Amino acid sequence: MALPIEKHKKGSKILLNEDPYEIVEVNFVKPGKGQALYKCRLRNLLKGGMLDRTFRSGDSLEEANVHRSDGAYSYRDGENFYFLDNDSFEQFGMAADVVADQMTFLMEGSPVQLLFWNGQLISITPPQYVVMEVTYTEPAAKGDTATNVTKAAQLECGAEVQVPSFIRVGDKIKIDVESGSYSERVAS
Repeated sequence: MALPIEKHKKGSKILLNEDPYEIVEVNFVKPGKGQALYKCRLRNLLKGGMLDRTFRSGDSLEEANVHRSDGAYSYRDGENFYFLDNDSFEQFGMAADVVADQMTFLMEGSPVQLLFWNGQLISITPPQYVVMEVTYTEPAAKGDTATNVTKAAQLECGAEVQVPSFIRVGDKIKIDVESGSYSERVAS
């Protein structure tokens, strides 16, 4: 369904050149004379690229058939990662090369947000934070009490992160998934 540009706002999903886009930013511009303009910054939901586009007042944009759903990471089989849609209980696969960067801190059963376009899974969003157990790290050096001293720690998912020197094997820690960094120790 096509709606005038005036009805769209930040976060709206539209079709442009047969691809789904999300409006990231909208700026209304009224020049001294002439028609009002809407300068938009758009994110391609399939490829992730950004696009700047200017629309005139009265231009119509087709809404994209995009929806989000809660899901969970199920398993990996060679080239694909599989996710369970919590609403329909259907499994959807995505190629490993598309989502591998987002899978670093996810284990089977981890919650994710699924993004669908025309019934096809096009992207996943992992949770902002995950809690993981430290499976290996070197003991803290005696007398090493200076602030901001870090060491490497192996997590139960297989990833390695830098942690403060007081963290020990068996401790549970909170990880910021986007940056891949230690956030805090969690009480067991």
